[in-house]
Parts: sequence; structure tokens; C-alpha cells
Amino acid sequence: MTRKSRNTIQKELIRDKVKNIKEFFTAEDLYKSIKKKYPEIGLATIYRFMKDLRKTKQIHTYICNKKFLYSNEKRSHCHFICEETGKITHFDIDSLDFLKDKIPGSISSFQIEIKGKCKKCLKS
Repeated sequence: MTRKSRNTIQKELIRDKVKNIKEFFTAEDLYKSIKKKYPEIGLATIYRFMKDLRKTKQIHTYICNKKFLYSNEKRSHCHFICEETGKITHFDIDSLDFLKDKIPGSISSFQIEIKGKCKKCLKS
């Protein structure tokens, strides 16, 4: 039997909040933001709602630090992970032109994870 999705007041509150977020966010970020004004909303409700958005492709999903990271727009997500400290540094890439001839299609977004030693660890 298929679970029918009800349109509750809580879902509308979450949906409105999600629509207005301009940067990447996690379910925990969303929960903290909503809980300030609506303390009755539970974290499990946020997780279920975000899962439904992922399933219906209404939100873009990336993985960062073993957690889902969300965006309202297709965006690229890149990070460098220091193998010594585990510190994650996010960065932007303006162009993937060097990959144009290697990819059998067009790129709409990408996620890149680079590992190595950060400058601070290289000096020590």
C-alpha cells in the first residue's frame, strides 16, 4: 500500500523555509532555523520531508562529510579534505573545460572531493 502524503501545516512551514534558502544546507541547519520559531517541529519530521523532496527530485542533493547537503538550484560542490586533520575546505571551480572532450554529454552540475595535505600541515 502506498503512503499518501498529507499536506500539513508543518510541511508548509518547512516548504516555505526551504524555498527561501539561497545557499547549501543540511537537514540539521534547516531544523535549527525552524525550531527557533516553531519549537514543536521535530528533527524526524525534517528528515522525512527532505527525503520526500529528494525522491520527487524537488531539491538537489550532494554528499559532504557523510551527510546530505541540499540546494534549491543545481550547483557545483567541491571540497578539499586534509588527510592529516580531516578539515574540509569548500572551494569553487569556474570551469571544467578540460573535461569537455572526455564526458559523453553535457554537465549540469558536479561534485568533486579532493584529498591531500593542507598548506598548514605541509609546513609542519
